[in-house]
Amino acid sequence: MLANQTILVTGATGAIGRAICERLAAEGARVVIHYGRNRDAADALLRSIGGKGTCLPADLSDPAAAPALFDAAVRAEGQITGLVNNAGIRSEVAVTADLADWQATWEREMRVNFLSAVDLTRAAILHFRSLGGGRIVNMASRAGQRGYASNAMAYGASKAALINLTKSVAQSHGAEGITAVALAPGWVRTEMAEAFIAQHGEAAALNGIPIGRMATPNEIGELVAFIFRPTQASLNGAVLDVNGGSYLR
Repeated sequence: MLANQTILVTGATGAIGRAICERLAAEGARVVIHYGRNRDAADALLRSIGGKGTCLPADLSDPAAAPALFDAAVRAEGQITGLVNNAGIRSEVAVTADLADWQATWEREMRVNFLSAVDLTRAAILHFRSLGGGRIVNMASRAGQRGYASNAMAYGASKAALINLTKSVAQSHGAEGITAVALAPGWVRTEMAEAFIAQHGEAAALNGIPIGRMATPNEIGELVAFIFRPTQASLNGAVLDVNGGSYLR
């Protein structure tokens, strides 16, 4: 279903990124696997999907890294037809923290979670124009729709910005065949979730999820692959909730 597509996935060595890459490859796509530091994990992922793609490093906290990553992906694969802005971090800083620490946390969070996606999106739009179109999927969050805890406001703000970016691309570039969709997961069973559970207990994570369980990375991977099907152009601008029915609780 995704034959002849080559899709760049950032943050590909985390649980969600791995699941996305595996599903895209299973449906016929080639995958550009972005990693930050863990080359071994990237290589293992590429082997697991039958070598259908390329591994590329980039430190997305560096303002120069995202454009260079996209250029490297095009050089490696010839063309890129899709982009998944999945890379992200979640930092905590109290409003009572030293001002320099407060600002540094916000600047890094916005750089990695949002501004790197902005730069990749710009590069993708310019490249997609030469192909007659392309598709972008942004990994937002429930936190970007309802606000977030005081010590992690930067995370929520960065995800809200991704949602707005998605809608802006959809509105401004859809006529060029360049479409964008955002996913807004709640809790997903990942390393981040397990760290929260270790600190606060599983009940704290599951509270307010009507179905009584977190999403799995495979659910996210399947949905991303579905979005990239050529038949799904009308999803342009959509924000898809993947949160088990937990909205404002």
